[in-house]
Amino acid sequence: MATVPAPDFSREHSRPLLAVFSATFFVRFAFGITLAVFASYILLRSTGLGQSDVGEAGLVSAMASVGEFSTVLLSGAAADRFGRFAVLFGGMGGAAILFALVSTTRSPLALGTLNFLFGITSGAILAPSLAIVAARSAPNEVGFEMGRFDAMNLFGWIAGYAFGFGLLGAIPNRSLGVAFLVGAVVLTAGLILAATLLHGVPRATGRSWLSFSEVIRPAFRRGVLLVTMPWLVIYMLIGTALVFLATSATGIGIPPVYLSLLLAGAGTILVVTQPLFGRLADRVGRMRMMTVGATGFVSVMIFASLLVAYGRQDALLIGIGVSVVAALAYGPAALAALADLTVEVGRATTMAIYSLTISLGMVVGLVASTQLYDHLGNVGLYVFFGTVAVALIVLTVARYRELASFPIAPVTTPAR
Repeated sequence: MATVPAPDFSREHSRPLLAVFSATFFVRFAFGITLAVFASYILLRSTGLGQSDVGEAGLVSAMASVGEFSTVLLSGAAADRFGRFAVLFGGMGGAAILFALVSTTRSPLALGTLNFLFGITSGAILAPSLAIVAARSAPNEVGFEMGRFDAMNLFGWIAGYAFGFGLLGAIPNRSLGVAFLVGAVVLTAGLILAATLLHGVPRATGRSWLSFSEVIRPAFRRGVLLVTMPWLVIYMLIGTALVFLATSATGIGIPPVYLSLLLAGAGTILVVTQPLFGRLADRVGRMRMMTVGATGFVSVMIFASLLVAYGRQDALLIGIGVSVVAALAYGPAALAALADLTVEVGRATTMAIYSLTISLGMVVGLVASTQLYDHLGNVGLYVFFGTVAVALIVLTVARYRELASFPIAPVTTPAR
């Protein structure tokens, strides 16, 4: 079995980390393009979603998350057994092919099937990427490196989403298939770049002697679940927002070009804030920064509810903006806390729990929010936001109580 030499922690940018960060940006940029246009692509029109439309679009969109959460543990186990970069590159190649196929049809049944398969490739990309970052980070810089990963992850999402949203206003709906072809090209470019960066770098071929039970057991420890469960409710909110923002923004008077520029600017801010929040998590504590982030998410839902009730008002938009910045503290701290709890055997499988919870959250969020809106209108949105906010508060308090009564001993880095 080939082994990876000890990472050179004295170097700020090791090539494997740079390869993962680059691949992550290209992957999420491609995903963001397609997510921005997917609802419009399904419904054959680019604006004006009504209550009767969101149910169908939400169910088809949710199939990607169904595919991801139902198979991501297998992807993590495969990465631990057969090599993390091998699984990562396989997922990227598969996703590029699926994007090209999506551009050839608008059948809801075909799109749902392709979206399900796409979710499988998404899990195969994310789980090994997180495991590589956790394994290659210096012990006192896990939060910082996870912050850089999250910056590329979120920046890619937002930049791609902004680009895709711009396409909605620039080309007729009948031509939206080009967005998926662009996504396929971007994914291929990211794969080539990452493979080039890794040329000549020794890397593990995996541990094929491991059994599934050996790699899955560490992933379901109590400490891991306490760190990952809040992501479930957070992504109930994020998934719903990403799928329907593009088609509903015009309803509150935000022109597509303005929202596109706003999202691109937000992505630039992420590049600065995520490593900074990760560094703070290394220095002041994972749980403190996770609490700041949770508070930001709850505030976002409060302001979003007010926006639904009273329409566009500058004070509410500013409140959402400030709350979003605070919410950004959650990701790097929580990923670092999860990395602290991983062990080399089963590391990718444990990090796959993150992917499982966020994809499951997107499924539950999409189905719940769209069905509530279908049946109750704006009241349904209030119920959805309130449920997510209460659940996040309860889970945050639960982890505080667990840490107070039984401190969770980390595996990879000193407790913070």
